[in-house]
Amino acid sequence: MSFTVIIPARFQSSRLPGKPLMDIHGYPMIQWTWLQAKKSGAERIIITTESKQVEQACLAFGAEVCLTSDHHQSGTERIAEVIDLLQLDDNEVIVNVQGDEPMLPPELIHQVAQGLANQLNDRGVVAHMATLCEPIEDIDTVFDAHAVKVTRDAHNYAINFSRAALPWARDEFALTDRQMPSNWHYKRHIGLYAYTAGFVKQYVAWPACDLEQVEKLEQLRVLWHGEKILVLDALMDAGIGVDTESDLIKVRQKLSAENFK
Repeated sequence: MSFTVIIPARFQSSRLPGKPLMDIHGYPMIQWTWLQAKKSGAERIIITTESKQVEQACLAFGAEVCLTSDHHQSGTERIAEVIDLLQLDDNEVIVNVQGDEPMLPPELIHQVAQGLANQLNDRGVVAHMATLCEPIEDIDTVFDAHAVKVTRDAHNYAINFSRAALPWARDEFALTDRQMPSNWHYKRHIGLYAYTAGFVKQYVAWPACDLEQVEKLEQLRVLWHGEKILVLDALMDAGIGVDTESDLIKVRQKLSAENFK
C-alpha cells in the first residue's frame, strides 16, 4: 500500500501562535511530528505551511516543504493547494497529520491509511475518507470543548462530531454530580484523516456549511454534503495533541530528548 503524508503546520495559530516552532527538548514541535510520520511507512512526507520561518526550519532538518497561502480556513484546504501545486494523482491516498501531534504513534498513521485503502479496494466502497477515535474514560473530558466527541452507526461510519457532550445522557447528566452513563461508551475523535487526493478536491469545491462554521470542525462539511466517514478504533493511545500552553507543558513532561531518534 502506497500513501503520502501531508502535515499542515500553520504558524499563525489562533490559540498558540508560533506553535510549529515551539521547543520540545531542543527541537521544534514540527520536527517531532515529522519524525513520527517517517516511521509510518509513507512513501512521501510533505510539510505545508504559510510561514517562511517554518519553511526554513523544516528545510534545515531535511523535510520536503510546500509553501502555501495564508488564507486557508482548514488543514484540508491547505492540503488541496499542495495536491494542485504538486499535481498529485486523484487516486493517491493522502494522510493528513496535524503538525501539533508530536506524540502521534506511526502505527496510527499507517492504520488510518490502511483503513481507507481497504474501503477503496472493496467493490462496494462507501467512504472516501477515514479517521480514528479512542475511548473517553472520564466525565471531565466528555464536557471538555477541546475534546471532540464522535458517534458512529452500526458499520463504524460517523453519525456526528461535536465539541459538546455527545450524546447527552439525559438521566446521568441531570444529577448534580454528573456521571458517566453505564450503557454508553464515549469516543474522542483523533484528528487524523485519510482520503484520496480526488476527494480532497471535491471537499474544497463544496461551500462551507453552517454546522462546520459554528463548531469549527472541518469534517462536518463532509457529513453535511451526504458523504460517509469511516471511524476506526485506534490501535493504541494517540498521545497528547498541542492546542494550548498547558498541552505543551504536558508533552514536554511525557517526552524526553532520548525519544528523539
